[in-house]
Amino acid sequence: MEQVRRAVLIAGPTASGKSAFALRVAAEIGGGIVNTDSMQVYDVLRVLTARPDVEETARVPHRLYGHVPPSVSYSTGRWLDDVRSVMEDAEIAGRPLVFTGGTGLYFRALTRGLSPMPKVPEAARERWRSRLAEEGAETLHRILQSEDPAAAETIRPADGQRILRALEVREASGRSILDWQSEAGMPLVDEGQAERYLVMPDRDFLNARIEDRFDRMVEAGALEEVEALNALTLDPALPAMKAIGVRELTSVLENRSSLVDAINLAKTATRQYAKRQMTWFRNQLGEGWKVLNHSGGADA
Repeated sequence: MEQVRRAVLIAGPTASGKSAFALRVAAEIGGGIVNTDSMQVYDVLRVLTARPDVEETARVPHRLYGHVPPSVSYSTGRWLDDVRSVMEDAEIAGRPLVFTGGTGLYFRALTRGLSPMPKVPEAARERWRSRLAEEGAETLHRILQSEDPAAAETIRPADGQRILRALEVREASGRSILDWQSEAGMPLVDEGQAERYLVMPDRDFLNARIEDRFDRMVEAGALEEVEALNALTLDPALPAMKAIGVRELTSVLENRSSLVDAINLAKTATRQYAKRQMTWFRNQLGEGWKVLNHSGGADA
């Protein structure tokens, strides 16, 4: 598989301004922007996941935004497959690609490759997903300890999605997910040749942006988006159902909370998420990233 000829990677925590920075860079170099955020792929949650608006997407080509139904449990592997399709897109082919988002695992897979994984039958996936919803993550973690103790040691008992994946892989292949992960994949971007930026604003500045942005999300229809999502009656274990703000605003719709309390809880959850992102980026991205201590100028 051919690699991206020229790539610019722009990572950062939520609300850091990376999307605005990416837009400026893409316009300057005649590039296209590729979403590198695991929540902005879902089609229902445009406002709540701060996807680029119509004006922004009209300025330069944007890809992999809002192209996945929330009923799908989207994975890093599927995202890489979609990036390969973008590389073959007639409008994008030959352009520099600007990858921007807050999902560190996507950046790591892009630059270091993703280990091959077995195909998991849909029936098995649904069965384990149902068990997770009915029995909880800790029960499934105990099953994993029995089936694959080495993998269980690497996964927190509360991390339902990773436990689910390890059990699926074990059942589908008879091998530990750790064995599969140890096999090298093929990167789509040469990390050494790519321009790499990490947008890391001052914590107080970032927290103020988070607060302001969520207020504007509610004004722009976030509550109505959550209502539309809930109307689909999806499995609560699906990733889209865990987007920040969904649970909090659902409590308003179900008359279990006031809007003010829900907004405050969502802001707190967003600040905590941004802190986790910043820690991951500092510890996992590796050398060679240029850290920008200022905002890109708008929401990201």
